[in-house]
Amino acid sequence: MEQQSVIMEIRAGTGGEEAALFASDLFRMYSRYAEQQGWRQKILDLHSSELGGVKQIIFTLSNGDVFSQMKYEGGVHRVQRIPKTEKMGRVHTSTATVAVLLKPKKTESKINPGELRIDFYRASGPGGQYVNKRETAVRVTHLPSGIVVTSQTERNQLENKESAIAILEARLLEKRQREDEEKTGGDRKTQIRGALRAEKIRTYNFPQDRLTDHRINKKWHKLEEIMDGKLDKVLFALEKTN
Repeated sequence: MEQQSVIMEIRAGTGGEEAALFASDLFRMYSRYAEQQGWRQKILDLHSSELGGVKQIIFTLSNGDVFSQMKYEGGVHRVQRIPKTEKMGRVHTSTATVAVLLKPKKTESKINPGELRIDFYRASGPGGQYVNKRETAVRVTHLPSGIVVTSQTERNQLENKESAIAILEARLLEKRQREDEEKTGGDRKTQIRGALRAEKIRTYNFPQDRLTDHRINKKWHKLEEIMDGKLDKVLFALEKTN
Protein backbone atom coordinates (compact mmCIF):
# COMPACT_ATOMS: atom_id res chain seq x y z
CA MET A 1 0.00 0.00 0.00
CA GLU A 2 1.25 3.46 -0.91
CA GLN A 3 2.49 5.51 2.02
CA GLN A 4 0.77 8.87 2.33
CA SER A 5 2.03 11.25 5.00
CA VAL A 6 0.00 14.10 6.47
CA ILE A 7 0.49 17.50 8.01
CA MET A 8 -1.91 18.07 10.90
CA GLU A 9 -2.80 21.38 12.47
CA ILE A 10 -4.53 21.75 15.83
CA ARG A 11 -5.76 25.16 16.99
CA ALA A 12 -7.45 26.18 20.22
CA GLY A 13 -10.99 27.39 19.52
CA THR A 14 -13.58 28.89 21.85
CA GLY A 15 -12.95 28.54 25.56
CA GLY A 16 -9.77 30.48 26.31
CA GLU A 17 -7.12 28.62 28.29
CA GLU A 18 -9.29 25.51 28.60
CA ALA A 19 -9.48 25.32 24.80
CA ALA A 20 -5.68 25.50 24.64
CA LEU A 21 -5.38 22.69 27.19
CA PHE A 22 -7.84 20.61 25.17
CA ALA A 23 -5.83 21.24 22.00
CA SER A 24 -2.79 19.94 23.87
CA ASP A 25 -4.76 16.84 24.92
CA LEU A 26 -5.74 16.19 21.29
CA PHE A 27 -2.11 16.46 20.22
CA ARG A 28 -1.13 13.95 22.90
CA MET A 29 -3.92 11.61 21.76
CA TYR A 30 -2.71 11.66 18.16
CA SER A 31 0.91 11.34 19.25
CA ARG A 32 0.18 8.24 21.32
CA TYR A 33 -1.79 6.70 18.46
CA ALA A 34 1.03 7.47 16.01
CA GLU A 35 3.52 5.85 18.38
CA GLN A 36 1.39 2.70 18.52
CA GLN A 37 1.27 2.60 14.70
CA GLY A 38 5.04 3.02 14.35
CA TRP A 39 4.67 6.36 12.56
CA ARG A 40 7.22 9.15 12.67
CA GLN A 41 6.23 12.53 14.02
CA LYS A 42 7.86 15.93 13.66
CA ILE A 43 6.62 19.24 15.05
CA LEU A 44 6.81 22.01 12.43
CA ASP A 45 5.38 24.91 14.43
CA LEU A 46 4.21 25.40 18.01
CA HIS A 47 2.65 28.26 19.95
CA SER A 48 2.03 27.44 23.61
CA SER A 49 -0.27 29.08 26.14
CA GLU A 50 0.68 30.38 29.56
CA LEU A 51 -0.63 27.32 31.43
CA GLY A 52 1.03 24.75 29.20
CA GLY A 53 -1.72 24.40 26.63
CA VAL A 54 -1.40 24.76 22.87
CA LYS A 55 -2.70 27.76 20.94
CA GLN A 56 -1.56 26.14 17.70
CA ILE A 57 0.58 23.17 16.74
CA ILE A 58 1.45 21.88 13.27
CA PHE A 59 3.15 18.52 12.85
CA THR A 60 3.80 15.77 10.32
CA LEU A 61 2.95 12.08 10.64
CA SER A 62 4.79 9.77 8.25
CA ASN A 63 6.22 6.27 7.75
CA GLY A 64 2.94 4.60 6.83
CA ASP A 65 -0.38 5.05 5.06
CA VAL A 66 -1.25 7.78 7.53
CA PHE A 67 -3.74 9.71 5.41
CA SER A 68 -6.17 6.80 5.01
CA GLN A 69 -6.50 6.56 8.80
CA MET A 70 -6.39 10.23 9.75
CA LYS A 71 -8.35 11.89 6.93
CA TYR A 72 -11.62 11.93 8.89
CA GLU A 73 -10.15 13.83 11.88
CA GLY A 74 -10.54 17.27 10.30
CA GLY A 75 -13.19 19.50 11.87
CA VAL A 76 -14.26 21.02 15.18
CA HIS A 77 -13.70 18.86 18.26
CA ARG A 78 -15.78 19.85 21.31
CA VAL A 79 -14.96 19.03 24.92
CA GLN A 80 -17.29 19.13 27.93
CA ARG A 81 -15.54 18.87 31.29
CA ILE A 82 -14.70 20.69 34.51
CA PRO A 83 -11.54 22.75 33.81
CA LYS A 84 -8.68 22.62 36.29
CA THR A 85 -9.10 26.36 36.74
CA GLU A 86 -12.82 26.05 37.61
CA LYS A 87 -13.38 26.63 41.34
CA MET A 88 -17.14 26.04 41.38
CA GLY A 89 -17.06 22.60 39.76
CA ARG A 90 -19.05 23.68 36.73
CA VAL A 91 -18.80 21.87 33.40
CA HIS A 92 -17.46 24.06 30.59
CA THR A 93 -17.70 23.57 26.84
CA SER A 94 -14.65 24.39 24.72
CA THR A 95 -13.49 23.60 21.22
CA ALA A 96 -10.39 22.98 19.14
CA THR A 97 -10.11 22.70 15.37
CA VAL A 98 -8.15 20.02 13.55
CA ALA A 99 -7.03 20.19 9.91
CA VAL A 100 -5.55 17.19 8.09
CA LEU A 101 -3.56 18.00 4.96
CA LEU A 102 -2.06 15.47 2.61
CA LYS A 103 1.68 16.06 2.47
CA PRO A 104 2.65 16.54 -1.20
CA LYS A 105 5.12 14.25 -2.88
CA LYS A 106 8.20 15.94 -4.30
CA THR A 107 6.73 15.71 -7.81
CA GLU A 108 3.67 17.67 -6.59
CA SER A 109 5.73 20.48 -5.05
CA LYS A 110 5.97 23.25 -7.63
CA ILE A 111 6.66 26.44 -5.72
CA ASN A 112 8.48 29.20 -7.54
CA PRO A 113 11.04 30.70 -5.10
CA GLY A 114 10.46 34.06 -6.76
CA GLU A 115 6.89 34.02 -5.48
CA LEU A 116 7.95 33.80 -1.83
CA ARG A 117 8.75 36.48 0.72
CA ILE A 118 10.79 35.11 3.60
CA ASP A 119 11.19 36.99 6.88
CA PHE A 120 13.17 36.02 9.97
CA TYR A 121 12.32 37.05 13.52
CA ARG A 122 12.91 36.05 17.12
CA ALA A 123 11.02 33.00 18.34
CA SER A 124 8.58 33.51 21.19
CA GLY A 125 7.29 31.31 23.98
CA PRO A 126 8.94 28.14 25.32
CA GLY A 127 12.34 27.26 23.95
CA GLY A 128 14.68 29.02 26.32
CA GLN A 129 16.67 32.21 26.05
CA TYR A 130 18.93 30.70 23.38
CA VAL A 131 16.06 30.61 20.92
CA ASN A 132 14.84 34.09 21.73
CA LYS A 133 18.23 35.80 21.36
CA ARG A 134 18.52 35.00 17.66
CA GLU A 135 16.21 35.51 14.71
CA THR A 136 15.62 31.82 14.11
CA ALA A 137 11.85 31.89 13.50
CA VAL A 138 10.73 32.02 9.88
CA ARG A 139 7.68 33.55 8.21
CA VAL A 140 7.02 32.58 4.59
CA THR A 141 4.46 34.46 2.49
CA HIS A 142 3.26 32.99 -0.80
CA LEU A 143 2.60 36.18 -2.74
CA PRO A 144 0.15 34.87 -5.41
CA SER A 145 -2.22 33.26 -2.87
CA GLY A 146 -1.50 35.41 0.18
CA ILE A 147 -0.97 32.30 2.32
CA VAL A 148 1.34 32.97 5.28
CA VAL A 149 3.03 30.21 7.29
CA THR A 150 5.50 30.27 10.18
CA SER A 151 7.88 27.91 11.95
CA GLN A 152 9.91 28.48 15.11
CA THR A 153 10.50 25.09 16.72
CA GLU A 154 14.10 24.55 15.56
CA ARG A 155 17.20 26.46 16.63
CA ASN A 156 18.35 27.48 13.17
CA GLN A 157 16.83 29.35 10.26
CA LEU A 158 17.37 26.65 7.65
CA GLU A 159 15.39 23.93 9.45
CA ASN A 160 12.59 26.34 10.31
CA LYS A 161 12.49 27.50 6.69
CA GLU A 162 12.20 23.88 5.50
CA SER A 163 9.36 23.26 7.95
CA ALA A 164 7.52 26.40 6.83
CA ILE A 165 7.89 25.44 3.16
CA ALA A 166 6.48 21.97 3.96
CA ILE A 167 3.40 23.54 5.57
CA LEU A 168 2.97 25.90 2.62
CA GLU A 169 3.21 23.05 0.08
CA ALA A 170 0.49 21.12 1.90
CA ARG A 171 -1.83 24.14 2.06
CA LEU A 172 -1.32 24.93 -1.61
CA LEU A 173 -2.06 21.30 -2.54
CA GLU A 174 -5.24 21.34 -0.44
CA LYS A 175 -6.24 24.64 -2.09
CA ARG A 176 -5.75 23.20 -5.59
CA GLN A 177 -7.69 20.05 -4.73
CA ARG A 178 -10.57 22.05 -3.27
CA GLU A 179 -10.72 24.29 -6.35
CA ASP A 180 -10.66 21.25 -8.68
CA GLU A 181 -13.49 19.61 -6.73
CA GLU A 182 -15.57 22.77 -6.88
CA LYS A 183 -15.09 22.98 -10.65
CA THR A 184 -16.07 19.37 -11.21
CA GLY A 185 -18.76 19.25 -8.53
CA GLY A 186 -16.82 16.51 -6.75
CA ASP A 187 -18.31 14.67 -3.79
CA ARG A 188 -16.57 15.92 -0.63
CA LYS A 189 -18.39 13.59 1.79
CA THR A 190 -15.48 11.17 1.64
CA GLN A 191 -12.85 13.90 1.57
CA ILE A 192 -13.02 15.65 4.90
CA ARG A 193 -10.10 18.06 5.02
CA GLY A 194 -9.27 21.51 6.36
CA ALA A 195 -12.02 23.16 4.33
CA LEU A 196 -14.62 21.54 6.57
CA ARG A 197 -13.00 22.44 9.85
CA ALA A 198 -16.00 24.64 10.74
CA GLU A 199 -18.19 21.56 11.17
CA LYS A 200 -18.53 20.09 14.67
CA ILE A 201 -17.58 16.46 14.22
CA ARG A 202 -17.08 15.10 17.72
CA THR A 203 -17.83 15.70 21.41
CA TYR A 204 -15.63 14.51 24.28
CA ASN A 205 -17.92 14.42 27.33
CA PHE A 206 -15.81 13.71 30.42
CA PRO A 207 -18.55 13.78 33.13
CA GLN A 208 -20.40 11.04 31.19
CA ASP A 209 -17.21 9.26 30.10
CA ARG A 210 -18.43 9.36 26.51
CA LEU A 211 -17.12 10.16 23.05
CA THR A 212 -19.69 10.95 20.36
CA ASP A 213 -18.97 11.25 16.65
CA HIS A 214 -21.82 13.32 15.22
CA ARG A 215 -21.19 12.39 11.59
CA ILE A 216 -22.05 8.74 12.10
CA ASN A 217 -24.11 9.20 15.30
CA LYS A 218 -22.04 6.68 17.23
CA LYS A 219 -20.91 6.73 20.87
CA TRP A 220 -18.05 5.11 22.79
CA HIS A 221 -17.24 4.99 26.50
CA LYS A 222 -13.86 4.69 28.29
CA LEU A 223 -12.95 8.19 27.17
CA GLU A 224 -9.65 8.26 29.06
CA GLU A 225 -8.45 5.23 27.08
CA ILE A 226 -9.34 6.95 23.81
CA MET A 227 -7.50 10.10 24.91
CA ASP A 228 -4.52 7.88 25.63
CA GLY A 229 -4.31 7.00 21.95
CA LYS A 230 -6.64 4.01 21.64
CA LEU A 231 -8.39 5.40 18.58
CA ASP A 232 -8.62 2.20 16.55
CA LYS A 233 -12.33 1.52 17.13
CA VAL A 234 -13.27 5.11 16.34
CA LEU A 235 -11.22 5.34 13.15
CA PHE A 236 -12.41 1.90 12.02
CA ALA A 237 -16.06 2.93 12.44
CA LEU A 238 -15.49 6.09 10.38
CA GLU A 239 -13.69 4.19 7.64
CA LYS A 240 -16.41 1.54 7.54
CA THR A 241 -19.19 4.11 7.32
CA ASN A 242 -17.52 6.18 4.61
